[in-house]
Amino acid sequence: MSAAAIELFHSIPDADSARVRRFVIESALEPQVRFRNLVYPEVQRDFHARGGSVVPALWVDGKLIQGADAVLARLRTLIGTGRTS
Repeated sequence: MSAAAIELFHSIPDADSARVRRFVIESALEPQVRFRNLVYPEVQRDFHARGGSVVPALWVDGKLIQGADAVLARLRTLIGTGRTS
């Protein structure tokens, strides 16, 4: 799967979004995870089209994982695996 297949929907002022973004950076997952800021209308459309209602949210393997704890749990599975999904 390509790097674009994993997308992190987030909001800059949201504390949980900041926590997840920081985890992605500190875990060196940036090459695998595309940040999608909900300030942009096209990102909002994509988020809602995937059933999004809570940020942060992670689009991976064709499904949307919502909420910081669930997103972090899924991201932890990527660390050290070399997987991109």
